[in-house]
Order: sequence, then structure tokens, then C-alpha cells
Amino acid sequence: MQLELFSDASHDAPEVALPPVAGVVMAGPAARAPLQSPSPAERAPAIPGQRRLLLGQHQLCYRLRRSTRRTIGFMIDDEGLRITAPKWVGIGEIENAIREKQRWILAKLHEHRERAERRVTPQLQWRDGARVPYLGGDLTLRVCAEASEGIVFDAGAGTLTVCLPAGAAEERLKDRVQAWLQAQAKILFAARLPLYAAKLDVSYRAFALSSATTQWGSCTADGRIRLNWRLVHFALPLVDYVIAHELSHLREMNHGPRFWATVQSVFPEFETARKALRNHAPESLPVF
Repeated sequence: MQLELFSDASHDAPEVALPPVAGVVMAGPAARAPLQSPSPAERAPAIPGQRRLLLGQHQLCYRLRRSTRRTIGFMIDDEGLRITAPKWVGIGEIENAIREKQRWILAKLHEHRERAERRVTPQLQWRDGARVPYLGGDLTLRVCAEASEGIVFDAGAGTLTVCLPAGAAEERLKDRVQAWLQAQAKILFAARLPLYAAKLDVSYRAFALSSATTQWGSCTADGRIRLNWRLVHFALPLVDYVIAHELSHLREMNHGPRFWATVQSVFPEFETARKALRNHAPESLPVF
């Protein structure tokens, strides 16, 4: 189970419920809409592995994945719209469901595109005086020219002093800061995971850092946890929320009501943290 990064988590994406037998019309509003066979233009993939559908003046590309699930699921990620549908559901029925949800789909694609455009623009120059977000605040980088390399964190002054040989490239400074942040993230996660595991009465097998671009964390059924090291930029409550979220999957491997009740039992303010994390502007994070 995964917690999405910079976009709505999978449990927020709308689903269209379907009957268990192929050919039976969907219930609800979708049942009143005639199922339309896709035109040749709609069937033609924009690129290999994708399908294309005309929605008014919009040409929508999407990826279709078949599974054993009983509903049609929608997910927006860095590659656009992904549809997961039962094997027995026809293309016409799937695209009719897309039309039912087109307002949500187009709005989320627009949001994701704007965030991606902002994310590709570097937000700081790696130099003395630059500020890097750390645990909900900012650290000021101080660069000193020394023959031997070293790094000193002063929590009281809010500074991170990096010693590098004179004339060292900007990339060298960036790499040193990233390595330090990843080390701090590992220490932090190692301290917080046991606390929430004890509260939930679960045991995780191992944890590792992740550099994923679309996930804050993930958990496998055998207890392997992965946490995005970029969480170290955020205040502790947001870090704790992701940890509580992933560990709760060891009780409920889904995003159903019982899962959220489990998260709430150890992290009552999860809704606030969840919204803050989802709405956090990616452009506020330094580009590594």
C-alpha cells in the first residue's frame, strides 16, 4: 500500500462500481447514460501503451490496466491518467465511466500539470546563505573553505555549516547537504517507527529510505516499510502521520473505513496532517 506524493492518494480517487457479470449495465447515474463504442479516432493510441478519448474540446490520453478488481479506479500521476478496470469490462463501458468523471479528471490533471511545471524550476542557488527547509523550519547554509571536508549542524542558530575545498563546485555542496538530510531522515524514522508500531501493536520487518517522486511511503504485506527521505523537510506531525499511515497497513491492507479508524486510533489529527501534506506546494522544496 502506498501514500501518494503531491497528488490525491488512491483512496481519494473516484471509483465506479460495476456489476459482477460482464454486459450488465452499471447502477446509478451511469446506468442512464448510453454505452458508446469508441470511434476509430478515440481508439487510436496517442503513443504506444496509451488510449485516446475525446471529451468535448479536450483530447484525453490515458493508460488502461486490467485487474481482478470489481470497480473502475482512477489515478492521476506524473504520467497522466491511469485507469484500472476489471478484465470483463468493455472499452465502451470504461470510457463511459471516464465521461461520468471527466470534471474530476480534468481538474486533477490540470493541478498535477501546474505542480510539475513549478517543480522543474530550481528554487534556490546552492551557495552560502541559501535556506533549506528542515523539520518544518529553515536551515541557513554556511560554506567555509577548508582543506578537509566536514559538516556542522547548529540547532540553536539554525545553521548548517559545510566545509569544502576552495573552489568546490555548487554540485558538491548540494550533494553534501542531501547526504546529511538523508542521514537525519534515517535517524528520525528509526526513532519514530517503533513508537507507532507499539501503539498499533504491530511489527515491521525492516524500513528503508525512498526517493520516489510520487509516493511519501509504502508498506508491503510482509512488513517492509519505505519512507520518502524528503519528509525530513516537514514538521514532525506530518512525518508521524505518514509513519502511522504506513504502519496501519499492517492491520488493514486497504484504504477502507477500518483502515482510517486504525490511523485515527493512534493519530487523531490525521485529517489535518493529511490535508497539509497533500496541499504542500512542491515548489517550496529544494531541487536536488
